Amino acid sequence: MLVSRTLLRRQERSGLDVPLRALLQCLSPGGARGRLTVLIFHRVRMSPDPLFPSEPDAQAFEQQMRWVRHWFEPLPLEEAVALLHTGQLPPRALCITFDDGYADNLTVALPVLQRLGLPATFFIATGFLDGGIMWNDQVIEAVRQSRVNPLALDDLNLGVHPLGSVEEKRAAIAALIGALKYLPLEARAEKLAALVERTGARLPRDLMLTSDQLRALRRAGMGIGAHTVHHPILAKVGAQEAREEIVEGASRLEELLREPVRLFAYPNGRPGRDYAPEHVAMVRELGFAAAFSTAWGAAGTGCDPFQIPRFTPWDRTRIRYGLRLAQNLLRRPALCH
Repeated sequence: MLVSRTLLRRQERSGLDVPLRALLQCLSPGGARGRLTVLIFHRVRMSPDPLFPSEPDAQAFEQQMRWVRHWFEPLPLEEAVALLHTGQLPPRALCITFDDGYADNLTVALPVLQRLGLPATFFIATGFLDGGIMWNDQVIEAVRQSRVNPLALDDLNLGVHPLGSVEEKRAAIAALIGALKYLPLEARAEKLAALVERTGARLPRDLMLTSDQLRALRRAGMGIGAHTVHHPILAKVGAQEAREEIVEGASRLEELLREPVRLFAYPNGRPGRDYAPEHVAMVRELGFAAAFSTAWGAAGTGCDPFQIPRFTPWDRTRIRYGLRLAQNLLRRPALCH
């Protein structure tokens, strides 16, 4: 079996890898016809998490990054944005980004990036630095650690969730995050507090970067971008609050790093649902160089620099991963023309 797997890997690389690279070259030729692929990640765990089998652990992430380095021309994000809009991108241009500011971005992802010589940019929600925990992680950890089964939350309009298996816990997490995501912040916080109390969970306080770890990422040559303070869905808060979140998040990063922060990523990032044209205008008026959505697709020269799409393939095999990236290059989001 070992011999056959090795042979299959060799055939995959020699028989299909070359035409795949040629396909990517055709779809992203550089220059005025260049296309910029921007990958988005959140966490890279040291070992697989049964609750999130599609999230990369250290081994899977390194494998993916080796594929990316072989097929694409990875660039620092701010440099790539400048080249995109002057029509000077190299063929197969690609950037790597991370959202939110998880500690494993430094402890797990950074060593991989450094070994492979890959640049990346990290978009940080500053309100969670130094011991904070994001609301979705409160849901995840509460379900993971729950001492009750089933988890009865029907009096909170959150349903009743069996938690006897990994699959049931995954379903509960997905349902609860879906139910809570678009609630007003105060209502969500109240329901979260009740959820955590009922499960008896002890929430971890080391999931996110510390200020010193953030500075270590920057000293390692990685880019840092703004991602608000508390990661609100901008379309669900008032204009003044949205502006303050954007301004104060960037200001805190500039204070910590002692340098300008010129890139921004919209929390959650879906155009029209999570942010609106007024938020795009805010980011532009505040002097950022570019901003990033989570719309799928690749950016061409006609793409709005304040709504650059991002994407991450989820496939496990080399060829399928590459074909998914090729498919993404064919997408032309509405915010690009």
